[in-house]
Amino acid sequence: MYFLARKFAGRGEPIEDIVQVGFVGLLMAIERFDPERGLEFSTFATPTIVGEIKRYFRDKSWAVRIPRRLQEVNQRARATGERLQAELGRPPSVQELAHAMNTSVEEILEAYEASPARQTVPLDAPVDVAEDGAEGRSLGDRLGTPDENLERVEVRDLLDSAMEHLTPRERQIVYLRFVEELPQSEVARRLGISQMHVSRLQRAAVEHLRTRLGDALPV
Repeated sequence: MYFLARKFAGRGEPIEDIVQVGFVGLLMAIERFDPERGLEFSTFATPTIVGEIKRYFRDKSWAVRIPRRLQEVNQRARATGERLQAELGRPPSVQELAHAMNTSVEEILEAYEASPARQTVPLDAPVDVAEDGAEGRSLGDRLGTPDENLERVEVRDLLDSAMEHLTPRERQIVYLRFVEELPQSEVARRLGISQMHVSRLQRAAVEHLRTRLGDALPV
């Protein structure tokens, strides 16, 4: 048991886990063993144990679970492709691969499309290198994030429409106060009117906008 498990050591899985999988294969061999067939138990059990360990690595090696049928086709295609390349002296075509495997081209292409699921890329993995040789942006840096301004687009359109109903002086005050965020004293200085007059016009403009926009106005 341990001898068989150690053959699979160094493949990224703890040896203890491999041994446990081997024991599962051993129990399966015990259930299927028929002494009347004249085989030694070790001769019968070894392929079962090894097969169970290989099945464990086949399933474990895929970061995203896909149908086992595609996993098996993918593995067969890889092995068959290596054999045909050695025989032909070039990579085989999909048609040649399908013929050698006695399967369809569509099934091989489907298995190839599932190949990226074998290994995922962490979001913090660097995808480019800076000019000084340091790691550049990561994959996560390239992912989009919710744009808070998108929620304001509709309000902005409504606000622009409502602003057309203000007087030119009121529009100017609203712009200076809420876009440039100037204090009333500076707005009064720029317009050449009193601060009290600015306050009165601002209040009238805001109330007019509230009437037209209701709860949509973030003032």
